Order: sequence, then C-alpha cells, then structure tokens
Amino acid sequence: MKKLLTELIKKNFNALLESWVIKLSPILKDKLLDSQIQTFAENSITAFIDVTENNDYQQADQYLIDIYTLFSKANLNLLEVSQIFSQGRFALIELIERERVDSADSIILLGFADDLIEQLFARYGMLHQETKMKELMRDRDRLSSKLEINLQYLKNILHTSDSAIMMVDNDEKFIAWNKGAEQIFGYTENEVLGKSSSLLLPKGDQYANQLSKIQSESRTDGRSMILDTERKRKDGEIISVRLTVTSLQDKLGKYAGRSIIINDYSEYKRLQAQIDQSEKLAVIGQIAAGVAHEIGNPLTSISSLVQILQRRSQDQFMNEQLANIKENIDRISKIVRELVDFSRPPSYETESQDISDIIKTALGIVKYDKRVRHVNFETDLKTGLPRVNVAADQLLQVFVNILINALDAIEGNGTIAMKSDFDNRNVSVSISDNGSGMDDTTVEKIFDPFFTTKEVGRGTGLGLSVSYGIVHRFHGEIRVKSKINEGSTFTIILPIAQN
Repeated sequence: MKKLLTELIKKNFNALLESWVIKLSPILKDKLLDSQIQTFAENSITAFIDVTENNDYQQADQYLIDIYTLFSKANLNLLEVSQIFSQGRFALIELIERERVDSADSIILLGFADDLIEQLFARYGMLHQETKMKELMRDRDRLSSKLEINLQYLKNILHTSDSAIMMVDNDEKFIAWNKGAEQIFGYTENEVLGKSSSLLLPKGDQYANQLSKIQSESRTDGRSMILDTERKRKDGEIISVRLTVTSLQDKLGKYAGRSIIINDYSEYKRLQAQIDQSEKLAVIGQIAAGVAHEIGNPLTSISSLVQILQRRSQDQFMNEQLANIKENIDRISKIVRELVDFSRPPSYETESQDISDIIKTALGIVKYDKRVRHVNFETDLKTGLPRVNVAADQLLQVFVNILINALDAIEGNGTIAMKSDFDNRNVSVSISDNGSGMDDTTVEKIFDPFFTTKEVGRGTGLGLSVSYGIVHRFHGEIRVKSKINEGSTFTIILPIAQN
C-alpha cells in the first residue's frame, strides 16, 4: 500500500506541489518569499517519496534540518509549522480523493498519509526542542561564565582598591576587609573578621556618639552617607578619614548590615594646610611691599628735614642726636628697600653676578628677624670671588630660606656661620649652624616637596624644594651634612660664569 502511495505522489507531483503552494501562500506571505515557499513544498514532497519508498525516516533528517533553518530565520513557531504540515496533509487527502482510489484503499492511504505527516512533524518538533535546549545550555554557560567573570572582577576591585572597603553585619561585627583597609589601618583580615565595628574608633564620647548615629541612620534611613572624621590605626595613630556608609538589606528588604568605604584624608588635610600657609605667605609678601612703599615716602621727608637741621644747628649735642636719628632713618630705609626687593616678583633672566653682594643682602634681611638677638653670625667671605650666572633675587631666596631654617634649628640661640670660597671651576657658599641637626633619613627627604619637620602652620615644606630647583636651574647643586645635636651645613655650589 505504501508503494501505491508513492506511485500516486510521483504521478501527481506537480499537481500536489501546486495545491500545497496555493494553500501556504496566504499563511506565509509575510514570512517567506514565493520562491522559498515553492522550494519548501518541492523538497517536502521529495522527502515524502524517499520516506515511503525506503520506510526510513532518518533519510528525512537533512530535509528537516534545512527547513528548520528556513523557519527559524522566518521566526516561525511550532504552531505555525504545524499549520504548514497540516496544509500538506490536506493537499494529499485532496489528491487521493481526486484520483478515485478504491474506498477501502483510500482509507488505508489516508492513514499512511496521516502517519507520514505526523512522523515528519514529530521529528521536526524533536529537532526544534533539541536545538532550543542546546541554545538554552549555551546561554546558561555563557551567563554562568559572565557571572563568574563579573564576580572575579568585583572581587579584584574589592581586594586591590586603595580605599578601605569593609562590611559590618547586623550584629556590628566585621564580615569583610580588603587589602586597602589593611594598608590604611595595619590590621590583617584575620585580625579583624568577627571583631566589633568599634575597633577603629579613637577614645572619646564624640566618636562613640558618631558611631551610634551611623548605626541608627543605617537602620532607619538606608541611604548612603558621607562624613569626615577620624579613625585609629593598629599602632594607635589617629588619622583623618572620609567615610561613605551604605545600608545592606536581605532578601526581605530588612536591614542586614552596612558597607563602609574609607579614604585616608590625612595627607590631603596636611597638604591643604600647607597650601593655605603658602597663600598666607604670598599675601604677607604683597602687604610687605605695600607697607614698605608707604613707609618710604615719610622717611624720605624726615631724612631731608634732619639734614636741614644738621646744616643749621651749631649745637654739638644737637648735631650728635640728629646724626643718631639720621643713622636710624638710613637703617629703616635699608630695611624697607630690602623688603621691596624681596617681595618683588622673581626674575628668571640670569646675569653675571657678584655672589658676595647677594650673601650680604641675605644676611641683612635675616638679621632683622626678632629671633637673632642671641644669635652669633660668623662670616668668612673670600674677596675676589669669580662671578656666576644667576638671577640675583632667586639666589637671594635660596640663601634666605636656608638661613631661616638655620635660625629654626638653633631656636634663636647659637651660631650661624657663612663662608664663601672658589676653585678653578666653581664658587661655593656654605651656611652652617650648631642646632639640632638631622638624621640620615630626614636628610634624604628634605628636598621633597611639602616635606617638613616643623609643626603644621610653621612650615610649608616648600622652601628647600624650591631652593633645590633654583640652584639646579643655575646648573649648580646643594650638598647637606648633618648630625643629630651637632648641627647642619648646607653648601651651595655654582659654576663660574664663562666670559
């Protein structure tokens, strides 16, 4: 009977094809091209013939793969594919009825046709299901891999961040502690996990009250909060920090703890204080220039009047007093002139200079400091020094910076010695003091920007770094020798100017 069905299909191949295409066109007109519908129906009828002739549905597998690819690109679902095969069944039924096969044989042929269509559609459904399962597995593996990568990425961020990142549970115990926290606070992860969140608090009611406020707001508000405060390191040092606190919730939306990100703001605050001090010094320089200008005018008038009185007076005592007044007026005028010179914007143009004049000016400026009353200045300035190519006001700044540091080192009571010398290549100026001195570690850092051993507000940490830059700009160098409690010697070496 299958042979009869095969011969029937072969004999009416074109009529069956035309009937099926006509039935499919309204259904697939927006999904497939007419040529694709024609090719599908033709291949399907060929598959019907192959299966019925050989009684082997495996021969139709390649045909099923091809039409699955076609239908997938057209985004046809299983229900729509079922309708397509149903239209093929109807076309076969119409063919059998039209050929007027014996009624008994017609029923058997219809059964074979139904079984053929159902078996092919069933195998198509299995192929569809298997493909979808593979796609789901690929998606699952891809998502799993992506999730693993994201988790590893987040873990790397957590553990390599310079910021201290930690988590506290509902019982106020640390449950997470990254490398940044270890670097900032000195505690390892094993030392902290399970410990109370108050471990990092300095002593004092204000810090305890602050922690209570953080706990309360985290439980009730849940929003992130940022505040500047202090925390205690493992070695007991109190550091300035900025906290970012965020509430953590469980699956039910209830409070489960909080995450804390801490950044060390100690260096930031120290630099800010030094910048503020630098700005104050800049303002003071501007004020000094203005004051010097205002003082200079009346001093000139007073000096002129004193000279007139000296010429007219015949009284010896009066002339002595006027001479004393004139001497002090000249001293004030010199101070004013040096203040104006020192506060003038620096010149970056170098000229051939006699370094001895710059040294004397620097000594003159420093000697007006109120701390020099008990300071002994010793000078050994060699005559006939070769000239050097420098910007005078910048080199003056170098000498004044080092002399002021020497005053700080001896705390206003001791000896400061200034000596100049030269050889066939360089001129050298050494400034020595018998003050507190420095250890080797400090000597290595003194030219670093913002490094200072002075208290905040007393030093900017810029004087020696600026001096170092100035001297190197003149192709020179600064050498330092120092011992604790014995004093320090700074030697400025500058190349001799070439004619």
